[in-house]
Amino acid sequence: MSCLHKRLKRTKSEEQALREQQRRVAQENVRRLGLEGDPDIQFLLGGGELVKVRSKSWKKNRFFKLQDDCKTFWYDSHKKIRRRETFSIDDIDSVRNGRQSEGLNNYTPNTAEDQCFSIIFKDRTKNLDLMAATKEDAKQWVNGLDKLISNMQNLNRQQNSEHWIISCMRKADKNGDNKMTLKETKHFLRQVNIQVDDTYAAMIFKKCDESNSGTLEGPEIKLFYDLLTHREEIDVIYGKYAQTEGQMSAGDLLGFLLKEQREQASAEDALKLIEKYEVDQTAKQKKRMSKDGFLIYMQQEESSIFNPAHKPVYQDMRQPLNHYYISSSHNTYLMADQLKGPSSTEAYIKALMKGCRCVELDCWDGANGEPVIYHGYTLTSKVLFKDVIQVIKEFAFKTSDYPVILSLENHCTVDQQRLMAHHLISILGDALVTKPLGNVMPTDFPSPEELKQKILVKGKRLKKLNVSLSSHSDVEEGTVSEEDEAADCENGQKAKPKKPKIKLAEELSNIVVYCKSVHFNSFEHAKEMQAFYEMSSFKESKALALAEDSATAFIHHNMDKLSRIYPAGSRTDSSNYNPVPLWNAGCQIVALNFQTPSKEMHINQGRFLPNGESGYILKPEFQRSLSSQFNPSTLSEGPWLQKKTLNVMVISAQQLPKINKDKQSSIADPLVRVEVYGVPADNAIKETHHIDNNGFNPVWNHNLQFQIHVPELAMLRFVVEDYDAASQNDLIGHYCLPLSSAQNGYRHVPLLTKRGAAISSAGLFVHIMLIDAD
Repeated sequence: MSCLHKRLKRTKSEEQALREQQRRVAQENVRRLGLEGDPDIQFLLGGGELVKVRSKSWKKNRFFKLQDDCKTFWYDSHKKIRRRETFSIDDIDSVRNGRQSEGLNNYTPNTAEDQCFSIIFKDRTKNLDLMAATKEDAKQWVNGLDKLISNMQNLNRQQNSEHWIISCMRKADKNGDNKMTLKETKHFLRQVNIQVDDTYAAMIFKKCDESNSGTLEGPEIKLFYDLLTHREEIDVIYGKYAQTEGQMSAGDLLGFLLKEQREQASAEDALKLIEKYEVDQTAKQKKRMSKDGFLIYMQQEESSIFNPAHKPVYQDMRQPLNHYYISSSHNTYLMADQLKGPSSTEAYIKALMKGCRCVELDCWDGANGEPVIYHGYTLTSKVLFKDVIQVIKEFAFKTSDYPVILSLENHCTVDQQRLMAHHLISILGDALVTKPLGNVMPTDFPSPEELKQKILVKGKRLKKLNVSLSSHSDVEEGTVSEEDEAADCENGQKAKPKKPKIKLAEELSNIVVYCKSVHFNSFEHAKEMQAFYEMSSFKESKALALAEDSATAFIHHNMDKLSRIYPAGSRTDSSNYNPVPLWNAGCQIVALNFQTPSKEMHINQGRFLPNGESGYILKPEFQRSLSSQFNPSTLSEGPWLQKKTLNVMVISAQQLPKINKDKQSSIADPLVRVEVYGVPADNAIKETHHIDNNGFNPVWNHNLQFQIHVPELAMLRFVVEDYDAASQNDLIGHYCLPLSSAQNGYRHVPLLTKRGAAISSAGLFVHIMLIDAD
């Protein structure tokens, strides 16, 4: 039995009517996005041929077109089952102009630079590499895509919600007549993650079918939409404070802001919110907020759980470099596992674009005298060292202006080391730090502010920094001890024998300034014998043991020096360890496998969410003050001890995505887990009950309480899962942020995918209250 259905042939007039209907729908969606009359968007709606590039031999012509929802692209596929592939604007992370992907760089000629562009997806490792017929066409594709992405990102929660629901309605409208039958309505409800019985579906349908025509159209669909998206929990909150003829006066709104949201607000602030969000002009003239205006306000950035004041760079960036947690990646070149996964320059781009400020380069001798980067003694593929340095130059400061550290694991012969130094100097130019700032012997690290747009090299150095500054040496090479990650190789095979010494080229040695790699003996030895710029790397097990047994000493060590932590070599699947205990010990460079989506990466993403996603977070004062005796395990009295009670009321969720989109009958049974990570006394996990068959608007009203001792180190994580009694729950979405960046009151919590991309229409609604403990 064939699963392919032939579409009934339409008459010429039916085809014309359908096309006119599609044109009207497209224009309405263009208007909703604020792109009415834009020639680039009209170009995308018309569609055109592009060459899809996969390899030197695989280059195929495909017709691409923006659908009338202005959100979905389809293109011809030669697959037997799915003849048309689709992707959504929501799936796109960015569009890169030119040959800026590994595929286009390798498989297209230099002359095609202006015709090429790449679509980078949020939750896929593969890019879509494309080549247009002309540079003008390529420019229109890129401009149009950029405008759609930008405008979709600028939609507020309510607009996103509308756009998503209308999109689902269009998919449910199988014959494209802009009407909904009862059967299509049931299909739509399943599509938006609601399972209702036939009687209830028929009741909703009948209520909305005011014309008794057997279909919903026009105003009836609007009524259906309003019934579906009605937020009873918002009604309750609004009703409590709308004390002025059924509406909120500026005074009523101010009462809500002060009592519920615990904001430092004034009457002027309340008036500004009414002016900004009220949609009813009569209410606005009376300086009041209607229920519609309140709903719009509650879905804005001001009402997010994440404090908008913490979104830009707001911390002091003039402290020494070692006073900050630094977003750091391990085995940055890998796209997957550490045994046979691909290495790629794309992995560096992805990490840097996520705000990572310390990347790792495992350098080995390559063919034709060119050093390569890969995971030594394994089957991982290789990338040229110079290609990696080139992409670092291009992408280092796209997300953050603050310094990038290149952590070199050097296994090259002297000749190839000299070539490494040449590539670093010639490609990075003035961005590369090759001598101390100010040309005098420093006694402390420069600040992130002083090192803006600068790149530092971490690696071996032949001599102390003061020796090289005071005299010139003619020695071109020397030997240094080797105690790097490769020496800890635990990949299940017998590791190569350690070499106690490696030869080091002076050219490479000389560009190591503030991050000289040295072996760690003890905290006492480091304090007595090591300069501030001499730093050690610790395998996770060693670092965790030190953090547990000698926490105060570790914290004091990190007040003076930098520490880098890396995952154990036994993690051949590129899994991650928990970074929180290492941050608690003041470690700055806690390196994780960015290529592996995991709870640990979610916590890392949350840690570096504030401060402009700059990759630098200022450590608490008690981790920077020499007088501090802070120990995360024992918690003696001190400025760190600020006992709080955290109450989290999980109220509801909106528009949770389906886990199995291809299976219509698959409806979510969501539950919410709230997790706190910080000092051991603060670690706690609590969860709600699950809601059967409703991922669209589940309501819990479930209160969870936590005791917090050191709020400055606490991370707050929300997890939404699809409950399954027989197997492991599936992740629907998550969100993590520092507790110090969470706002009190009624707040919306955005949700992210497993790989950390925003789910545009989905969210949680919660009430948060952090108060002093009794």
